[in-house]
Amino acid sequence: MKKENNNIFKDKKIAVLIPCYNESKTIEKVVKDYKEVLPEADIYVYDNNSKDNTDKIAKKAGAIVCYEYRQGKGNVIRTMFKDIDADCYLMIDGDDTYPKENAREMCEYVLNKQADMVIGDRLSSTYFTENKRPFHNFGNVLVRGLINSLFKSNVRDIMTGYRAFSYEFVKTFPVLSKGFEIETEMTIHALDKNLLLKEIPIEYRDRPAGSVSKLNTFSDGFKVLKTIARLFKEYKPSIFFGLISLIFLIISLCFGTPVFIEYFKTGLVPRIPTLVFAGFMLIISILMFTCGIILEVIVKKHRQLFELIYIKTKK
Repeated sequence: MKKENNNIFKDKKIAVLIPCYNESKTIEKVVKDYKEVLPEADIYVYDNNSKDNTDKIAKKAGAIVCYEYRQGKGNVIRTMFKDIDADCYLMIDGDDTYPKENAREMCEYVLNKQADMVIGDRLSSTYFTENKRPFHNFGNVLVRGLINSLFKSNVRDIMTGYRAFSYEFVKTFPVLSKGFEIETEMTIHALDKNLLLKEIPIEYRDRPAGSVSKLNTFSDGFKVLKTIARLFKEYKPSIFFGLISLIFLIISLCFGTPVFIEYFKTGLVPRIPTLVFAGFMLIISILMFTCGIILEVIVKKHRQLFELIYIKTKK
């Protein structure tokens, strides 16, 4: 934004949320950095079974330390969103990869009601040069392409952990994921519910020496792709089941058409099993198409109910 308005922060409760698992190398710096740029904020560190005294270091640095014993970032975010009430929430990682300089700007968009979720966009700036894990780069691009194609959007960074949220977003977001796929779920939820998104390019930096990423490129990447498929099915059932219906219809036509051509030429149906199989595929196709229509009606009803809940939640 062009000019920071400090009056916006007056009498507003801001919560900085830091989910942590074994971040003793960096957590002290992260807490102090965000206390410096957001002195009005409460800094919450939620320790997720760390074994390296992350909680003690965070508490000494001035953070409010809480605990989540169910392993996984999604579980931590679920508890944070449930426990904490604030006008604006800023979520960051405890690994010192996100710049503090963007924090006030991100919060300002939320407090000004100009965004329900502000995304710290790494991929438009330094991510591909700073990040030393090539498969992570590929995975980010792949996930971005899939979601933007499926949901007709143009979000530049789907999986960033640097985000600011409104009270309404936090209290109406159903957290279902248990692990690192939580950011993907947040983005899809916002796109589906037509919430107001704002992206800010940030200067991403790689982890400092001695700090190790907890993200497994292949297993967690597979979970993210699985989450996209699940949410696509749940949020866009008519398209999802329509595509499955089309596949079975094509199979039915491929096997059934030669049988019918032969029947019209000779009046005989010598390949009864092939005809039965084609008919069976056609029935499945019709069932899939019908399921898609029914589920689309249910999803639309849920969107209507969400709008009512969202309006009631507004402060």
